[in-house]
Formats: sequence, structure tokens, C-alpha cells
Amino acid sequence: MTTLPDSAEMKIMVIDDSSTIRRSAEIFLGQAGYKVVLADDGFDALAKMNDHRPALIFCDILMPRLDGYQTCALIKKSAKFHATPVVMLSSKDGLFDRARGAMVGSNAYLTKPFTKDSLLKTVREYTAAAVAP
Repeated sequence: MTTLPDSAEMKIMVIDDSSTIRRSAEIFLGQAGYKVVLADDGFDALAKMNDHRPALIFCDILMPRLDGYQTCALIKKSAKFHATPVVMLSSKDGLFDRARGAMVGSNAYLTKPFTKDSLLKTVREYTAAAVAP
């Protein structure tokens, strides 16, 4: 019988320019036992990725300097991180936004404000493959 690794071994990155969203995600994920890496924009996230090697990335769309679409595209073009799941976060729930996210390689789309349940369900969905034998 194969056992799944402890959630504490798994790092989840949250990229959002809103400290409220970052803090909410950090609390929800931390309570579930995940290690959380926070970044306040795309440049900050890209600088931290090599050190932390997240198993999953939540990425806000509307951010200064480097928006979520650009950040996701850069992650997906990276030889080291192209397979890392990226879930776009946005307060906009339009078809255009979802399609544009898919075009740059995002794996899913989560509407803000998210609930603890929706956040953890998304984490389980996209990290189950990473820990499967």
C-alpha cells in the first residue's frame, strides 16, 4: 500500500498584490498543513520559485508590473517549472478571462473571494497527481 506524503512537505505559492488575499490563503493553507510561499507580484514570485519549488501556484490576474497572464506564461515557458500547475485568481468571472488564462497555460481558474473549501479542493485536485505513485 502506498501512502501519500504529508501535506506539510508540499509548498503552495500564492501570488497576489492584495495582502488580504495573501493572508487569507496563507491561513487556509497553513491550517490544512501546507507550507505557503507568498509573493506580491510576478517578479517576486519568479525570484522565489527556484528556492522554494512549489507544487502548485495560485496567481492573481490583475497585478502591477507583471500581470498574472504574463507571470503564468513565463512559468509555463520555463524548462524547470512548465509542469507546475498554475491556478489563476480573479475577481472577474468572465469567459474571456478564463479563456485568456487557458491560452497562457493555466490549469484552472478560481474566482475571488474564494472560500477555504474551494481553495483546499483546488489544492487537492492539482496536487493529487504530484503525489500519486
